[in-house]
Amino acid sequence: MSKPFLSILLMMFALCGPAVYAAGGGHEVEQPAFKTSMDNFAAEEKAKGLTEIGERLSYRVEQEPFLLVASIIFVCAIIHTFFAVPLTKYAHQVQHDHDARVRRKREAEGKKTTARDLVSFKATFLHFFGEIEAIFGIWVIALIAAIASFYDVSSAENYIKTVNFTEPMFVVVIMALASTRPVLRFAEACLGFFARWGKETPAAWWLSIMIVAPILGSFITEPGAMTIAAMLLAKKFYSLKPTAKFAYATIGLLFVNVSVGGVLTNFAAPPVLMVASKWDLSSMDMMMHYGDKAIIGIITSTLLYYFFFRKELNSMSGKLEDHNEDGKGDLQENNHPVPLWVTISHLGFMAWTVYFSHTPAMFIGGFLFFLAFRQATEHHQTEVMLRGPILVGFFLAGLVIHGGLQGWWLAPLLTSGLGEWPLFVGSVVLTSFNDNAAITFLASQVDGLGPTLKYAVLAGAVSGGGLTVIANAPNPAGQALLGRFFGDGVSPGKLLMGALIPTVIVSIYMMCIPDPGIKDIFGEDKKALKQMKEELNQPLPDASESH
Repeated sequence: MSKPFLSILLMMFALCGPAVYAAGGGHEVEQPAFKTSMDNFAAEEKAKGLTEIGERLSYRVEQEPFLLVASIIFVCAIIHTFFAVPLTKYAHQVQHDHDARVRRKREAEGKKTTARDLVSFKATFLHFFGEIEAIFGIWVIALIAAIASFYDVSSAENYIKTVNFTEPMFVVVIMALASTRPVLRFAEACLGFFARWGKETPAAWWLSIMIVAPILGSFITEPGAMTIAAMLLAKKFYSLKPTAKFAYATIGLLFVNVSVGGVLTNFAAPPVLMVASKWDLSSMDMMMHYGDKAIIGIITSTLLYYFFFRKELNSMSGKLEDHNEDGKGDLQENNHPVPLWVTISHLGFMAWTVYFSHTPAMFIGGFLFFLAFRQATEHHQTEVMLRGPILVGFFLAGLVIHGGLQGWWLAPLLTSGLGEWPLFVGSVVLTSFNDNAAITFLASQVDGLGPTLKYAVLAGAVSGGGLTVIANAPNPAGQALLGRFFGDGVSPGKLLMGALIPTVIVSIYMMCIPDPGIKDIFGEDKKALKQMKEELNQPLPDASESH
């Protein structure tokens, strides 16, 4: 069986499996009892007159103790991420000691050591538990066991069937497409236009990637922008071996910039997508009331980091060859070109995937056609990256499974009568421990949320999307692509520190720049006007039908 065909089968099983499972095999899915209780909590508390956060949370735990256990398991998974790097280091040490023992033993026996002899179950097991993309999936096992213990196995099965795996599947496909040679060469040429203003020095490329690529995320989606930016940073920046401080500052800044860079449209950023329809937000609304502040924040944060690390960036030029004879090393290259029709075809596959990003059957089918096209044009291609995208998809799948059971405590916090600033800060903090799309989704389910509060919760969700790897869906993709430059893995604490200053800068712009139009885009008048237009567009009744 050919290798490309094996790749196609691998992708079909990896991507279509969750979709079939979520669909319930064509049968109507019975909602588990704890999900029904979560849906009814608000009405029951209103009937009982429960308004304080404490009494509402106590009531919910009393009615469904399992939900508290589910949140404890989720907290354990988050804590586990902080031990990923130490576990990986320990796994490497175990493997090193195992290899030394085996080699000594084989030499004493006069035998040659093979790769099979060096396999260590303990080291592999520890490495798996230190693989950050696997952590939430590992803790799904504990969650399923808890559901089966409190209820039964069918409840666990039904819950998994109700989870929407569209986003993880989309991220897998868009990552694989964005990492292909034609797409990367095209993106490199586009960003190179800006880098040439600075003579393609490492500093010029760093600025170009950190500013332009995240803003492109508003049009190619944030996961696509993250993939392209991370792969270009790996080639143009991390390969030059920056200091650990600069390396963490860059990845933290990248996560923040990508999180806010997708708000120029209403479809590219997951937290925006969750509320765009419910709150009737158009791309023009996002551009005028979020996008301008996001662009200013991206530029300010990037320039601040540039001035702080400019000496190190300038010193990197000394490690490079001077192609344009200006006395400075640069990153100019003369690579074998990709035919224009191949590049256009790849961009077409990406456009198809973005357009049908909410319909797995369409974008997965398109990806299978892409694999066939890639095989036919293999002489212009590199190997399709599957391991990284699938691991990221597994990470996000585990995250949405856990995240679907956190609404019982998140909803009371979001509806506790907080003001604009407290709700914004709360949204930023909660985003650090949950996918920011979950925060905005829960906010969209709250009735009576005022225009300034809607603005604050969405602004907080996108502003805090770079603080942790779980805060925004594209972050695991960035970590998977850049993790090899951080020794035994990216430290969550150092990532947080690298993202903190850009988060504060973006937050200040989001909340402190006067915007009198907020009430217009979120107000009831907009809904009334839309309803009036819909009524005016209704066809007039046939005169014959009135008799």
